[in-house]
Amino acid sequence: MIDNIRRIPVTLKDKSYEVVIAVNGLHLIGEELFKLGVQQGSKVLVVSNPDVYQHYGDIFLRELKKSGFEPSLLVIEAGEDKKNIQTINQIHDAAYKSRLERGSLMIALGGGVVGDMTGFAASTWLRGISVVQVPTTLLAMVDAAIGGKTGVNHIGGKNLIGTFHQPKLVLIDPLTLNTLPPREFKAGMAEVIKYGVICDARLFEILENTNKLSDFAQLEPDFLQDILYRSALSKAKVVVSDEREGGVRAILNYGHTFGHVIENLCGYGTYLHGEAVAIGMVAAGQLSLDKAKWSKEENERQKLLITKCGLPIKWPALDFKDVINALRSDKKVKDSTVRFVIPTEIGSVQINDQISNLDIENCLSKVT
Repeated sequence: MIDNIRRIPVTLKDKSYEVVIAVNGLHLIGEELFKLGVQQGSKVLVVSNPDVYQHYGDIFLRELKKSGFEPSLLVIEAGEDKKNIQTINQIHDAAYKSRLERGSLMIALGGGVVGDMTGFAASTWLRGISVVQVPTTLLAMVDAAIGGKTGVNHIGGKNLIGTFHQPKLVLIDPLTLNTLPPREFKAGMAEVIKYGVICDARLFEILENTNKLSDFAQLEPDFLQDILYRSALSKAKVVVSDEREGGVRAILNYGHTFGHVIENLCGYGTYLHGEAVAIGMVAAGQLSLDKAKWSKEENERQKLLITKCGLPIKWPALDFKDVINALRSDKKVKDSTVRFVIPTEIGSVQINDQISNLDIENCLSKVT
C-alpha cells in the first residue's frame, strides 16, 4: 500500500523533475518511470551498495521487471574512500556490458556516495544519459539526491571532479530509513539542521521542540515525513533559484567549507560527512559570533540542537597550516579568496569573503 504521497516540483529551465516522497515508495518506480515517458523494454542499470541491496535490491529489481523494463545490477563499495575515478570506471564497464543506449537510464539506489557517483557516471556515459535518484539515507534524501551536483573526490579535496546533471526523478521511501545504522541517521540530521539555520526558522523550532532526535525509532512517522518534506522543499527552492551555484545556491554549503577540511585531513571515514558538517556549522557559528554577525543566544541554540542530535561539536586536533592549505583548495574558492557561509540569525545566512587567517585561527581555537 502506497501511503501519503507528497510531490515537490523542481522547476528548471530545461530539465524539470519531481521529488516524490511516499511510504512504500519503492513500489512506485515503474509507475513513475512511465509518467516520465520511459518505454517498456528500456535498459536500466541499477547501482547500489551491499547493505542497501541486501535489504531492498530484490524488491526494487522485481518492480522494474514487473513493469517491463530490462534491469541489470551493479553493487559497489560506497565509502568516501571509494568515491573515485576507479569506481566510476566500474560503473562505465557495467554500462557497456549492459549495452546501455541513449534512451537507457541509470538508477542510484543508496546513499549520497552512490548517488554522486551514479550521477557522474550517467552524465559522462554516451555524453549523458538519464539518471534517477532513489536515496536510502537521510542525508541523501534531504540533500545529496536533489539538485544535480555529481562528482568524485580527488587527492587534493572533496568533490573536485564532477558535473551538474539533474535527475529525471528523485523517489524517496522513508521506510528505507528503518535499516539505516543509528550513526548514519544522526549524520543526516546535520543536513536537516542546516536547512533550519539557512532558510527555515520554523523547521529549526520544530526540531528544538522535539525530543530524542538522535533516535530514529523514537520519531513519529508524521514528524519524519514533515522534516523530509520541509528539507527537500528548501533544497528544491534554492536549486530552482540557482541551478549551477552561481549565487544564492552557495548557502547550501553552510558548514561544508570547514567540514570538507575535516574529512580531507582526518581521512575519509574517520568522520561521516554529516558529522564533519555538524562541526563545520559550529565553527561557522563561532566565526559569525566573532564577527558580530549573530547573537550569542542563537549561537548557543545551534550548538544545543546539534548536541541534541548526538552529533560532535569539537574541532579535531589539526595543524593550522594544513587547515589553511585545505581551505585554499576548496572548490568554492573564488579569485583566491575563501567564501564562508555564516549565519546572521536562525533562518538566514550570508556569504562572507572578508575572513582572514587570523579570524579562522581564533575561531577554531574556541571550537576545540
